[in-house]
Amino acid sequence: MKILVANLGSTSLKWRLFDFSDGQERMLHKGGFERVADYRQAIADCLAQLKDAGHIQRDGDLAAVGFKTIMARGVNGCVRLEESVVKAMEAFNGIAPAHNPPYITGIRLFAQRMPAVPLVGLFETAFYQWVPPAAVRYAVPEAWYELGVRRWGFHGASHKFIAERSAELLGREDVAERARRLYLDGGATPVRQPDLRVISCHLGGSSSITGIRNGVAIGSSMGLSPQSGLPQNNRVGDLDSFVLPFLMRTKGLTLDEAERLLCKESGLKALSGGFNDIRDIQTEAARGNTRAQLAVEILVHQARHWIGSLFLQLNGADALVFTAGIGENHPPIRRAVCDNLSELGILLEPEKNNATRGTEATISAPGSRVKVMVIPTNEELVVAREVKRFLEKPQAASAVARPVKRKKPAPASIKS
Repeated sequence: MKILVANLGSTSLKWRLFDFSDGQERMLHKGGFERVADYRQAIADCLAQLKDAGHIQRDGDLAAVGFKTIMARGVNGCVRLEESVVKAMEAFNGIAPAHNPPYITGIRLFAQRMPAVPLVGLFETAFYQWVPPAAVRYAVPEAWYELGVRRWGFHGASHKFIAERSAELLGREDVAERARRLYLDGGATPVRQPDLRVISCHLGGSSSITGIRNGVAIGSSMGLSPQSGLPQNNRVGDLDSFVLPFLMRTKGLTLDEAERLLCKESGLKALSGGFNDIRDIQTEAARGNTRAQLAVEILVHQARHWIGSLFLQLNGADALVFTAGIGENHPPIRRAVCDNLSELGILLEPEKNNATRGTEATISAPGSRVKVMVIPTNEELVVAREVKRFLEKPQAASAVARPVKRKKPAPASIKS
């Protein structure tokens, strides 16, 4: 079984091809294009590369194409990307304007190119279906909630990978198995005591922090949209809701202008004076650029804020995990996040921290009650695994779920 995972950005197409034949799990090929102007041609070139490399002979050799889809109105879980689901994604374009449109374009082009190959999406919101209602609801009218105004949470594939891998590294195969089966049984797989509590820090161009108990998310720094939570590279992060009407009235901004500023001219870019890559920001900070220094300090401050919140909700932590581009590769950021947290049982080993870039490692000191770990994420592998499980279901059809209102666990993908 060969599954192609396509990762679509506003001007990019990246992919990985996985093979699950003979009970094995192998990545056969990966590649990508930047500055894509014609997605139809980019998709054709991607498939041509797979054929030239001998991995497939024709499009139909693919069991499925999987997508790390973001969000859709009334849809969650791992689902067949039929046109009704794509239209549900379109309904949330205003919430995820930088993410949903390119995926929608790519999904429709793949469907035109290979109508007989299943297209399956694992929604980034899926990992948060069992978060307690108190951590989901905003204090807004019920009608708003029914429209989807709630804390959704994102980076679900990344945090799910951390849930699985951290449990394996900590010797809790029972929790790892529960995390692996999460979308099949809704977290019903039993685990032994005590609880395994993990705080997963996905820090990158887009950042979020998630609390995980026994493989299941209990809360996240992100809310209604991917613009929320920590300051993103050029997206605002958390902001008082009255800022928008205030600026529209006092500055005469249109809604479209305000949206552009919030999505493209804010976050670390606004704080640092125009830099949205953490490498450039750190370089500028080292040169004495006070705005760049402030951008780093605010990112660290917000990370600590959310770690503290989730630490309290979990009643402690067994592991604090750093992942994604910044989390995996920037020791100074990790050091700053963990600084002066000895009373919480968090102690870094400086040499281990400084030596770890992009590799799996435990960087906490021997006396640290909380294991501090670096685990490179693998979102594409999570998507491929879930697409495989979806295809192996007795009826691999579309599945639709409404925004979660239940208190008891239920399957991740159900008919509405």
